[in-house]
Amino acid sequence: MRRAFDTFRGYRHPEFHIIQRRRRWLILSGTAIAVSLTGLFVLRLNYSIDFTGGTLIQYTIETEVSVEEIRDVLAAEPYGREAAEVQIVGEDRVSIRTSALTDLTPQERAGLFDDLAAQAGVASDDISAQVVGPTWGEQISRQALIGLLVVILAITLYITLRFEWKMALGAMVAMVHDVIITAGVFALTGREVSPATVIAILTILGFSLYDTVVIYDMVKENTESTAALGKDTYEGVANTSMNQVLMRSVNTSLVVVLPILSLLLFGGDTLKDFAFAMLIGTITGAYSSIFVATPILVVLKEREPRYQQLRARLESRPGERRLRSVPAATAAPDPAPEAEPETAAVGASSKPTPRPSSASSRPRGPRRRPPAKRKRR
Repeated sequence: MRRAFDTFRGYRHPEFHIIQRRRRWLILSGTAIAVSLTGLFVLRLNYSIDFTGGTLIQYTIETEVSVEEIRDVLAAEPYGREAAEVQIVGEDRVSIRTSALTDLTPQERAGLFDDLAAQAGVASDDISAQVVGPTWGEQISRQALIGLLVVILAITLYITLRFEWKMALGAMVAMVHDVIITAGVFALTGREVSPATVIAILTILGFSLYDTVVIYDMVKENTESTAALGKDTYEGVANTSMNQVLMRSVNTSLVVVLPILSLLLFGGDTLKDFAFAMLIGTITGAYSSIFVATPILVVLKEREPRYQQLRARLESRPGERRLRSVPAATAAPDPAPEAEPETAAVGASSKPTPRPSSASSRPRGPRRRPPAKRKRR
């Protein structure tokens, strides 16, 4: 626990093999994207009346009425407006956004207005109904799409100039990854897509790219070090860089998620749509910066000739720094020789003793000591 707490506070760096296990993250991201695309094409998005058109009902209340009571009236038979968006603006102003009332007969529409008026303590003539076309939602979507394209081009240019085009490619793939998954979650959950949702998606793209740029900056700083690349491959140095900024990225995401959760739990309907999109986008953005953008960068960089030569040179080194294990045929030690007779072993390990001759039996004088070697200057 102490080591985990020290890691969380940044006193020590973890040693996770993030880049080396990139196939796992690729499978996880691919599965999430496939499920999201299935939801988008099969279930489709649930657009609000700002995009599809509908009816805007507004009136003033004279009694204490809650949003749930108004929704009960709208959901009753034969009206069937369970998905209507109800807001109480200020203290006495009700705004209802629902689908077009063309499926109701004139008597049913009049009955709906009478029930709402009786509940609010006003006359039915005080209730105004206005047909809302999809023009405003289409305009918002068009402007958001234009803004998204401009942001993509600007950020691609910035990352290319600041770092390189391979980092820009990894960042763009991570950003598309976040948008698809966020939209897929909305399709799978059936939550309504409003203009606030579009604004939230644009916001989370900025957060995702901010986190990616921070990680890329650390990777660039470490991979430009000759000492670091002399001991490890580009993949290993990038993985070390990821571990150095991992807790910084996690803590930054947690700080962003906490206020979003407060909006999601205690905010109004409009704020909840915005907060839900922000929550999904923040989580996917933090994930993609670590497990998508950087592994893509490593795959592209490892194809460069100089990093291939670096890997080959490090793999050829014996010892602990070897990146791959030696094949069993070459790594296995030679089999021990069969035991030989003791006389043969002694004879093989010692030099043969010459036979004493007549000259060797003569007494010899003291041997002279060889002169000491002169030291080189």
